[in-house]
Amino acid sequence: MNKTKVDDMLMEMIQPKVDEIEKKFNSGKGLTQEDINTLLLKSQYNHINHLDQKLDEVTADVASLKGEFNSLKGEFNGLRGEFNGLKGEFNGLKGEFKHLEQMVNERLTTFEATVSLKISEAINSNMKFSIGLIAFIVTVLKLADMFMQ
Repeated sequence: MNKTKVDDMLMEMIQPKVDEIEKKFNSGKGLTQEDINTLLLKSQYNHINHLDQKLDEVTADVASLKGEFNSLKGEFNGLRGEFNGLKGEFNGLKGEFKHLEQMVNERLTTFEATVSLKISEAINSNMKFSIGLIAFIVTVLKLADMFMQ
């Protein structure tokens, strides 16, 4: 996974605070709401980086499949060229190969659309879950804070 300068800068900005929180926690001191929020923020950065990595993997798989389909398309184009040289009885085959090429292109387009939709759905689902989890944790921690006071 390729990190951007922004990713590195964000992690570098909160890392000293995270180290401070870890020392505070290890010494037995309680954590403030700001400490908890900082830890949640780091967790989200890690989660987003993980999602980016998975998206890169899926994108690479899709590109590989597209390359394989393009290779098949190239092979069919080569076969079409060979059959164009033959006259008469092979003209019917030429029409069949054009139809087959069209079907491959249609299926490739459908496949790309399906993969794109599934990637979007997965990202949306993960983000909804993450936001819901954060809201739940913050609510539970706020309630715990209220009862502790």
